[in-house]
Amino acid sequence: MPDLWPFPVRQPVSEVLEWNTDTLITEAAEQRIALRTGPRAILTYTHLLDGTGLARAAELARAGALDDWMLPLWHLARPATAPIDAADLAVFVDTSDGTFEAPGQAVIAADGVDAVLVEVSAVLPDRLELATPAGVSLVHPIVAPVGSGILTRPIEIDRRRQGLGTVTARFTLRDSLAIPASSYPTHLGLDVVTDPAVLRQPLAESLAQSVEYIDNGFGPIVIEPVLTHVQRRSTITLVDRGTARWARRRWLHALRGRQHAFWLPTWGRELVLQAPLTTSATSLVIAGTADPGVWIGRHVMFEVASGPVFREITDAVYDALGIRLTIAAPGKSIPVTTPIHLLTKVRLDTDRIEIEHFGNRSEFAASLIETPV
Repeated sequence: MPDLWPFPVRQPVSEVLEWNTDTLITEAAEQRIALRTGPRAILTYTHLLDGTGLARAAELARAGALDDWMLPLWHLARPATAPIDAADLAVFVDTSDGTFEAPGQAVIAADGVDAVLVEVSAVLPDRLELATPAGVSLVHPIVAPVGSGILTRPIEIDRRRQGLGTVTARFTLRDSLAIPASSYPTHLGLDVVTDPAVLRQPLAESLAQSVEYIDNGFGPIVIEPVLTHVQRRSTITLVDRGTARWARRRWLHALRGRQHAFWLPTWGRELVLQAPLTTSATSLVIAGTADPGVWIGRHVMFEVASGPVFREITDAVYDALGIRLTIAAPGKSIPVTTPIHLLTKVRLDTDRIEIEHFGNRSEFAASLIETPV
């Protein structure tokens, strides 16, 4: 069995998820083929250790530089719901996210204490049943799943003063976790991100059509379109806390990097209802803020309290109250105060996502690009 890398970790934990997508682009469409069904996960751990811990880390790395390691997945750790006694054959903890396996291993630890490996014989919704006693008593324990990984960078040791320093280690996991499907609602077979992003920086966007400029140096410049549609590029920073972090991870795994597109609401109020809709209504009237033709073919989300409704606008004409849009019947009553958001079909513009984990909070920046509908 590989050795355990047991050291307590400092926040944040950096996690990089890397997919591999082959993208074939034509003027009006693109085809994306996943060359890697699961992401390659790279974890960077930083440990603040005393002199003894620094020596242990150095000797472990020296002896096992080319070996596999058993790694506590600290970014997936959660507090146990009860103290642990050395003789206990169960660890009470929420296992609903599916990150623990049986038979398998997990680690238990407390702040500033090395992780202890335990053998898991069964996973129940509220606890892990152990094959052997826990072997350690902890009052406020945390519990984390375990993965197998290899060192992919040299161990870095920074001695701040005698008897204290930091160790930085980067591991690549051998296997990716088995992640359930995304829990987002869908529209036309694609996920709709229905929770507004929490932005830690301004939302940056650009709109452009890909073109090629032909300039022979002595005549007029000729512009030839490369794509038939305008592309919107944006960068968003997503912040998740608690159980929302697991939902975000499921969504990222479902996207497979650049392969799968999804719908992103604008979270603006470009469409303002002028009258409520009945369940069987096939049109709605909005304030006249633009020419009717710009709405045809656009997709919208009605932010109804009982659950969002997604529809495509198939026609638009002027009306006495503004602009009348034709849609399929919503199937539920929609009050006049209901927010309506435009949906944009986008995908990730990179196969690499870097997530920073801070205790109960995770955040990452994602570059997005609009795709043809």
